[in-house]
Formats: sequence, C-alpha cells, structure tokens
Amino acid sequence: MGASLQGKLVVAISSRALFDLEEENSVFEQSNDKTYMAMQMDRIDQPAKPGVAFSLVKKLLAFNSEGAQRVEVVILSRNDPVSGLRVMKSAEHYRLPIVRCTFTRGEPPWRYLRPLNANLFLSAKSEDVRSALGNGFPAATVATRSMKASDLHPHEVRIAFDGDAVLFSDEAERVYAKGGLDKFIKNEVKKADQPLPPGPFKPLLEALHRLQSEGTANMSIRTALVTARSAPAHERAIRTLMAWNITVDEAMFLGGLEKGEFLREFEPDFFFDDQTGHVQSAADHVPAGHVESGVRNV
Repeated sequence: MGASLQGKLVVAISSRALFDLEEENSVFEQSNDKTYMAMQMDRIDQPAKPGVAFSLVKKLLAFNSEGAQRVEVVILSRNDPVSGLRVMKSAEHYRLPIVRCTFTRGEPPWRYLRPLNANLFLSAKSEDVRSALGNGFPAATVATRSMKASDLHPHEVRIAFDGDAVLFSDEAERVYAKGGLDKFIKNEVKKADQPLPPGPFKPLLEALHRLQSEGTANMSIRTALVTARSAPAHERAIRTLMAWNITVDEAMFLGGLEKGEFLREFEPDFFFDDQTGHVQSAADHVPAGHVESGVRNV
C-alpha cells in the first residue's frame, strides 16, 4: 500500500513563509534567477533564519509521535530545486521533520494543493494565495515583516482568526458595505438564529478541532476569534460556531478597535484576517497573514 496523507492536518508552505529569505528575494527581484541561484548555492550550508510562520510549523509538527503522525508539513515553493536544497537543509538544521517538498522554479505551485489534500497554504506570493483561495483552499499571504511569535507558550499552538470573510462567509460584510453599520446590525439581529455560511477558513478550524480532540501529552491548541463585530452582532457569530459544533477558547468582539494590541496580549503563533489594515496592525506585534477573500478584496 502506498503512502497517504489521508486524515492528517496538511500544511503547505512556501520557503519565504517558513524562513527569512527577504535578502535573497530582494536580489532575485533586482537581478535575475541565475544570480539568485548562485547566491543560494554560496549559502547552501548556511541555515536560513526562522521566518514568520516558523513557530506555527514547529509547534504543529510537535503533535507527531512515533505512534501517530497527525501533521504533515510540505514545502511548496516557486524556488528552483538547487535553491530548494538550502531550504531543506535549513529545515534539517532546525530539526523540523519535513520530508516532502515541491520546487517549481517560478511556476505557480498552488496547483499541487489538491493532491496534497492541503488544509492550509501559506505563501509570501499573493498571486498564489488568491489562486488557492479561488480553488477552495484556506490560504494566506504572510506579512514577511511581521514580529516573530512569542516563545512563552512552547507547548501550545495559538491561532487567532477574524470572523467575516475568514471563518464565516462575507455575507454580513456585503450588507455593511451596501447599507452601513445600522443596516448591518439590524440584519445580524434579525438573523441571529441563522448560522452564517462557512468562510474559506472553516475547514482549517475543523481540522484543528479534530487535532485537539485526538490529544497529545506534548502539545495543545488554543484558538481565538478576533473580530470588529460588537454586541448585538456578536450573537450570530457565536451561534454559528455552536451550530458547527466547534468551540474557540477566546472571542474578542472589538467594535472597530485596533486589533494589534489585543493580539499582542493573546500572543498567537499566527493571525488570519481579510483586511490589510488589520493585518498591518497585527503584524507590529504578532505573525500575521492576509486572507484575500470577500467583498473587501474584490
């Protein structure tokens, strides 16, 4: 019987999302791929520094044990295979048990998400993220200048999500965009008992919920909903999660307040939001990514 990723939480991640390769990328953008390849070859035995999503990946991989391989992380990158060799050697240096990788030398790598049955795709290339989202995969463009994750929770994966257009569909955001805040609130109060349609990141939240339910002595998961909603529009969001039989550990209904300082206190390994302003606010404090979904990104 062949190898299978069935039943695993599968994270596909680009080289720049996992490692800090911004200096090398600037060389690529200012010259050509041959100069970039030569630079990577010169540094092939020099481990790249951890990048924005490094903490998230390291902690998720800690859910694995000899008896149960629950998480699979796959490098999915536009790098050429030679440059990819440095990436894999860097993973080995940090003792990240990553064994699968695909390097496409400039071609869009997102098309390999389907055979991987990926639950998440993280990339620094927004074009690839948009394509992944358009094909039904949870995906985010990492803010490569984000602050790195706190090291105060070594045995807990902390992930924070925006609500509308991320966990939920953009149905409510469309009402707000068309009719303003008053119409949005009236609509949400009227439909408080009607679950919101799922957004692009519901499958990831479900996969994390299953992973947490299986349990491990080494790691746990703590999730947070961080949204600009406020009472009374909070009720529909909570009831939607109840209808999905999914719980989150914390819920912040901020009524338009800046999210960054609240996320600084929660200390997530990663935060997902559909609005660039919220991503920028978050990135000053925590690792963050832009979910290019919903009416705000049309």
